[in-house]
Amino acid sequence: MIKTILITGATDGIGYETAKLLAARGHTLLIHGRNPDKLSKVKNELLAIEGAGTIETYEADFSSLTNVEQMASSVLNAHKRLDVLINNAGVYKTAHPRTEDGFDLRFVVNLFAPYRLTDRLLPIIPESGRVVNLSSAAQAPVDTDALAGHTKLGDMPAYAQSKLAITMWTRHMANAHPNGPLFSAVNPGSLLNTNMVKEGWGGSDNDVGIGADILLRAALSDEFDGRSGDYFDNDSGRFAPPHPDGQNEQKIADVVTAIKAALS
Repeated sequence: MIKTILITGATDGIGYETAKLLAARGHTLLIHGRNPDKLSKVKNELLAIEGAGTIETYEADFSSLTNVEQMASSVLNAHKRLDVLINNAGVYKTAHPRTEDGFDLRFVVNLFAPYRLTDRLLPIIPESGRVVNLSSAAQAPVDTDALAGHTKLGDMPAYAQSKLAITMWTRHMANAHPNGPLFSAVNPGSLLNTNMVKEGWGGSDNDVGIGADILLRAALSDEFDGRSGDYFDNDSGRFAPPHPDGQNEQKIADVVTAIKAALS
């Protein structure tokens, strides 16, 4: 069955490799990126893959929630159904860690943007659909003051907190939507050879395809059925407990409340 699938951050790294796997299966792909030239180049590369179906491009800078809103409106105007949303776009190290609104860029791109995009697109995601959120093995207790922009954090604390926060929000959404869609938080694999890893850690020999394979499975395979809200750790190759805070319902509620307050 051909599905309509949106992948954010699809112009390089794990998102790009995942898009290639999905294109080869003929799915209708909505690919997001912030650079129009790269988007156009990737679209042409995907269309050249044997068996590729329809490819659409959506340009947005996820450091701007206004851009996220505009992108969501464009998707809603073009589609009445979205089968899978893969919230892959992310950032770790940046020369400008604070946005114009005073938030840490890691919280905005890694958490607020997928939160807002998912919220806007949820009406067209069926109960049989899936939302796949990119988590990480790097998870740290969330400082809600930092999330709100009141406290400054270093690169790793901000990144790790944003990834635990999206893992916690994934569980919250699964509980709020028991009949579906299915929500998954996925660590695609540690230190894969992506631009993010090159910029933050100097590179790695770990194949990006490891991450693309698990995102493909999270989007389509039966092994994720009945596991809504659970965390998949691709380093161990199985569903596993996240950081303990990720299973603490009171702390999850506190983080979700802090997200809503920051975006209000």
